[in-house]
Amino acid sequence: MDLRQLRYFQAVVEAGSFVAAAAELHMSQPPLSLTISKLESELGVQLLIRTARGVSPTSAGMYLLNAGSRILGDVDEVVNHLTNYGAGREGAITVASVPALMWYRIPQLLKEHSVENPDVDVRLIDPPPWTAIEMIHNRKADVAFIMVADAEQFAERQDRFHIIRWEDVPLVAAFPPDRTDLPDPVGIGVFEAMTMILPQRTPAVPSLPDIVDEALRRFGVITGRTRIADTIQTSIPLITSGQASSILPDAQRRSLRKFDLVVREIREPIPPLQAVAVVSARAEASPALSRLLKRIRSSAPAHRPST
Repeated sequence: MDLRQLRYFQAVVEAGSFVAAAAELHMSQPPLSLTISKLESELGVQLLIRTARGVSPTSAGMYLLNAGSRILGDVDEVVNHLTNYGAGREGAITVASVPALMWYRIPQLLKEHSVENPDVDVRLIDPPPWTAIEMIHNRKADVAFIMVADAEQFAERQDRFHIIRWEDVPLVAAFPPDRTDLPDPVGIGVFEAMTMILPQRTPAVPSLPDIVDEALRRFGVITGRTRIADTIQTSIPLITSGQASSILPDAQRRSLRKFDLVVREIREPIPPLQAVAVVSARAEASPALSRLLKRIRSSAPAHRPST
């Protein structure tokens, strides 16, 4: 007994006659009748009662109809899942992202993506950038989102990864919650003699500390003490507690709203950070990941192509 025989038998019972079933199956009646007769012979049991008015199932035929319906339903479900998996509409993706993008931008991206791909399971991890990159190399994550000072320069130095330029992340001034007196925008000179806090530098990956240092040098601002935090997110409690101020990335100018900070735009032009997606150059992307990467590429800046 095979699936074709089951489908033919089901069609005959549901149609009530070989003639009607053959028409629905787009085939002639003799081969259909022969298929059912062979099925009965192979099973050693009569499945149909044949009369001038048509056919009806025997007790054995009713059992086969019910059991066959379950089998065919399971097969159809498997085929449907595999088809969706091949099209990228089902599957699983592990996303590693720096927290500064996880606060707003990654949820927004996944919300937009899930509208067309609701059955793709996404696992989120929020490691520091250097850890996220290594997770891609060790195949513990499928895609990593980090922020760098220059996406093209970063891509040129990589041979293990494909780098996709995603979007610019503007930098803003962040102060303790009692500094509501500050104007908006604020001049970068406000940081003169202030205690600033910045995340530690990532080896071979110029990012926020490099942009801030260059901006302060360019505009002749000499800060007071500079404190170093492990990451951007670990610097925020020190700012909210009044121990320092900083210049931080604010994706789409909405990521920092959840924190008890005074956020001000900076009057002087300061280059933004560039959010990039990092994927392995050696591992083939799954269909589900390919669909996500296509969405990211479609929003990449037109004047600077992704790598």
